[in-house]
Amino acid sequence: MVLKYTNRKTVICLLSVFLMYALACTFLWARQSYFIFMPQREITKTPATVNLPYEDVYILVENTIGQIERIHGWWIPAGNHSGNVLLYLHGSALNMGANVNALRRLHDLGFSVFIVSYRGYGLSDGEWPSEALLYADAEASWNYLVAQKQIEPEKIYIYGHSIGGAVAIDLAVRHPNAAGLIVESTFTSIIDVARLKTRYRFFPLDLLVDQRFESLNKVPRLRIPALYIHGTNDHLIPFDMSRLLYERTPYPKRLKLIPGGGHNDSATVGGKAYLAAVSEFIAAAQPSIPSRLPIEASDKVRSLPSFKLQSNRAPEM
Repeated sequence: MVLKYTNRKTVICLLSVFLMYALACTFLWARQSYFIFMPQREITKTPATVNLPYEDVYILVENTIGQIERIHGWWIPAGNHSGNVLLYLHGSALNMGANVNALRRLHDLGFSVFIVSYRGYGLSDGEWPSEALLYADAEASWNYLVAQKQIEPEKIYIYGHSIGGAVAIDLAVRHPNAAGLIVESTFTSIIDVARLKTRYRFFPLDLLVDQRFESLNKVPRLRIPALYIHGTNDHLIPFDMSRLLYERTPYPKRLKLIPGGGHNDSATVGGKAYLAAVSEFIAAAQPSIPSRLPIEASDKVRSLPSFKLQSNRAPEM
């Protein structure tokens, strides 16, 4: 009798543990996008904050159920005639307004810069981001530059930071006529990042995760010059992930590690070495365009017609 009671109690305990584990797996699967994306609607900074003139642009796209949605972007024209354009794809947190210092830095290297907030971010339409939406919004941004701004693909560099790096890699694979690819502080895949965290190690991530961003499987198909930048003190995404991406990428390619650089401050920490790495990469990708800095040794969506608002001239400083 005692043995039967003990066995019954054991079975109940095991079933309870299994049920809790199953519920945890279901919760992780259902809420994964909320662990990955951290959008903010309010834009607290614009290019004018860092003394850059810009234009508000709205790209019209058709969503999966036939509704028209707007993607909000900024066009920041260069003051020179190099013709180089940089399509900037931001990370998973906040919105494009959090990147104005980076925009200033890259603009100073001679680029005209175009950046958008993905749907679900900032003033763009949409309820919540997803991997598919980020890819679609990047494609719509590319189409805007090529079809409406009439910019030659060979003049467009694709830049992505963090999760934007994964989006940039995906876009670059689909557009082998782009000028080049620059990715900073990015990862090999979302699953690889999740496995670094103890709380996720006991879950069958391969079965649960559908927002995968599998960059490591895509980079062997790249056909344009690529530059990987990563800080060695990045506690969110280890710099070895950029090294792995670099190793899988066909030539021409470069890897620049910034000693002491974190996830968001490699440009600040690296200073001139960071800027020189980008400038040197551009000069190598387009030899006819002189480098702007001294060279240092270095370690599917359908777009509709868009429209733009009036120019926003930065205040005189």
